[in-house]
Amino acid sequence: MTAIFFAVACSPVRRLESIRNGTVGMSMNVADEKPLDDQPVGDVVVDSIRNSLADEPFIMNAIRDTETGEMVATDVICASTVTARFRNVAERLGYVSISFDVSVPAVMSDSRWQLKLRPRMSLMDEVLPMDPLYITGKEYREGQLRGYERYRRFISTIITDSTSFIREKQLDIFLKRHFPDTYAMKTDSSYVSDPEGENLFGTTQTEALRHYTMKLRKNLNERRKDRKSAMFSRYVKDPIVREGIRLDTVLNTESGDFVYKYTHTFRSRPHLKKVIVSMEGGLYENGRLMASLPPPEDLTFYISSLSTLADCTPRYRMQILERVAYDNTKAFLDFRQGSAEVDTSLSCNAAELARIRKCVADVASRHEYALDSLIIVASCSPEGSLTLNRRLSSQRAEAVRDYIVDFVPKEWRDSLMTSTVPENWEQFSRLVRNDTVMSLAERRRIMRIVEDMDDPDEAERKLAGLPQYRYLREKIYPKLRSVSFDFYLHRVGMVKDTVHTMEIDSVYMAGVTALRELDYKKAVALLRPYRDYNSALAFMSADYNHSALDVLKELNDNDSRVCYLKAVVLSRLGVKEEALKYFKLGVAYDPSLEHRANLDPELFDLINNN
Repeated sequence: MTAIFFAVACSPVRRLESIRNGTVGMSMNVADEKPLDDQPVGDVVVDSIRNSLADEPFIMNAIRDTETGEMVATDVICASTVTARFRNVAERLGYVSISFDVSVPAVMSDSRWQLKLRPRMSLMDEVLPMDPLYITGKEYREGQLRGYERYRRFISTIITDSTSFIREKQLDIFLKRHFPDTYAMKTDSSYVSDPEGENLFGTTQTEALRHYTMKLRKNLNERRKDRKSAMFSRYVKDPIVREGIRLDTVLNTESGDFVYKYTHTFRSRPHLKKVIVSMEGGLYENGRLMASLPPPEDLTFYISSLSTLADCTPRYRMQILERVAYDNTKAFLDFRQGSAEVDTSLSCNAAELARIRKCVADVASRHEYALDSLIIVASCSPEGSLTLNRRLSSQRAEAVRDYIVDFVPKEWRDSLMTSTVPENWEQFSRLVRNDTVMSLAERRRIMRIVEDMDDPDEAERKLAGLPQYRYLREKIYPKLRSVSFDFYLHRVGMVKDTVHTMEIDSVYMAGVTALRELDYKKAVALLRPYRDYNSALAFMSADYNHSALDVLKELNDNDSRVCYLKAVVLSRLGVKEEALKYFKLGVAYDPSLEHRANLDPELFDLINNN
């Protein structure tokens, strides 16, 4: 009687009914509170199934036989039990790993079923799917493979060679009799148009080919091609998933149940405090949904990050303010020979003047400064006499001032002044020294003329006699015809020549922000020069542990936070006794750090094994 009752109770129909009415439900299980680094690692079975249809599909659910060590197929479908609903996990290097178990009671096994589990995680305001877990019974998989085999047989009936539809023997006789010239070129690939290939009865080769084509057979083949998609759906009720399948560790317990360990690593986000994992699933038979599994209770993973230890206290730096400020820019304006007229159509004058207007506008927008004077200095090249160049440079400076007067603020107009450098020999010497076209000997010869110069006009005549003079006129002289703009300003309301003030160190605070936002490379780049607590934390977050320790050694051990970071980094480097010493010292200064250590895997094992 007991055996009969057990058989009835365990029948697939009764078990399916239990699933439908919720008597047997799906659940998830967090195994323990140990950090992920200390979790026992079982035999990993990854079902990638990335081969083509022509390859033999993999059996998705498998365990490792303890006798032979081989992976063997199982035909068990399951629900799960729960022992914990939350867990603390650590963010490291910008990534978080979460792990949970799905337990499979043997009482729910049936080789005709497939269980599809679809986990997803909620982080902040977004829900993201995770790789699904498929647990497939042996008969179910065999049914899938039979469907693929039937589809392959159907595909094999589709003819791909178009010559199979032609009565070749009859066509060959017809061509030999009525198109002897064409027939003689049987092995020639030359194209013969229909008008040229028409026989005396008015029949073309195309018409002959059409006549000897088996239309019924060809049309039937075309219909088969059109039905490929429909036939696939007919034969393959549930296609085998070939990508994105997750089947991690499978552990066989004494009760005959199975445990699937699911581990997922993802990129963390700034201010991420927790991740909620939920799951939905369904039970399938022959590709049909037989029962939707009641969703299990969610799992919650609380995220700890070293970045939360960042010191966000504003950092200031000493700023020395000068009352007097100076700014300048230079424009290369082209003038017609002997002319002082500002011609916007010449060369790049329009672009240069537009840049000057923008520069003036930028200086005027700095409201903390007032303009003392804007001096416009025009210079000429050595061509012509010094007297002419002095007059010409003065006229050009005045012309530029008259041009820009309409673009400057009204209060600036009385502060516009002009000056001249009739012949800019200083700039000429600098350009010649840095020139890469002329040889060293040629440059030295030119520089001797300039250095020995008593009369500028005589020096220019000597230059005109050199073989390099044409190069000088075409490449060097145009750069001497320039107009510079010198802005002399003072800070509004400031009486003293210099004032010392404190201002927020924007670079440092940007580094702290990058640290908090998990951009560790940027944080290291910005905080490296400061060599303080936050720079050590940035090094640790980027896994530069030796660099972090070097910085921490320079800091005061009376700070509980410094002691805590030393404990973490020393534990990472394997110096356990020293790490424990600094951890206890940090807890002595700040007892709350003892709780914090439960969140960091580097210290959890350290304090629980000592």
